[in-house]
Amino acid sequence: MRNRKAFDDQAQAAEIAGAASAEAAYNAVHEEEETHLPPGTDLTAAAFFDVDNTMMQGASIFHFARGLVARNFFTTGDLLRFAWLQIKFRLLGEDAQDTSRAREGALAFVAGRQVAEIVDLGEEIYDELMADRIYPRTRELAQRHLDAGQRVWLVTATPVELAQIIGRRLGLTGALGTVAETEDGQYTGRLFGELLHGQAKAAAIRSLAAREGLDLRRCTAYSDSVNDVPMLSVVGTAVAINPDSALRDVARERGWQIRDFRTGRKAAKFWVPPTALVVLAGIAAVIWRSIWRRAKP
Repeated sequence: MRNRKAFDDQAQAAEIAGAASAEAAYNAVHEEEETHLPPGTDLTAAAFFDVDNTMMQGASIFHFARGLVARNFFTTGDLLRFAWLQIKFRLLGEDAQDTSRAREGALAFVAGRQVAEIVDLGEEIYDELMADRIYPRTRELAQRHLDAGQRVWLVTATPVELAQIIGRRLGLTGALGTVAETEDGQYTGRLFGELLHGQAKAAAIRSLAAREGLDLRRCTAYSDSVNDVPMLSVVGTAVAINPDSALRDVARERGWQIRDFRTGRKAAKFWVPPTALVVLAGIAAVIWRSIWRRAKP
């Protein structure tokens, strides 16, 4: 009974997170639109792209954290602890306690800060640490959907404000991301539901589809991670981009398309997820800079 209740609570949290994300995405897009969509736009089909290691090399939230460390928002030790949680989460899969800690780590970035301040910093950090990490061929896939008159959305556990910046810089329609609660323009440190991950991504897509009048059978989703099987399963066409080994197996079993835009990794029999590699490289860089600064006379 206890396990059943935990499952029900998780499912409810996923639905809440998905609905909040869809509402934020819908409102952001329609508040910015001053004119109707151009004639000929395909209003019932859309494409949904995961961000980390699908649209962008590495973890967007970690790049953001690095930028905040450089601006003295928190310490190198805080970054190292968060990075370890991300590695464990990515390599070992979901665990209720680790998911909770990952959520707390993400909220620690913004709790007590002004939304406008974080958005401004997100714009700066995107230019510094993210723009050059976009996979050109994944971006081309997104452009094909746009050229076909379809809307294109990012779907990510990254805070929705950062996700919207990435989407806007790429010329996409909008973004579904984790929604943090705010009061008077300031983050409270609480989430609506949970991180937009796993089932929550699927819930967000379903909720947005209902708002936008999309036919999910005509929609396409792209991801690199087996954690996104729920998201990939909710649409008519699923594409595994730079897939981890588990997703590659699922894609082959279900007849999903597989595309690999990484260089020098296709033949590897044991693959370490790019998120882990980027996190480890980031940790090494932070430690090295810290040592170098302390060693300076």
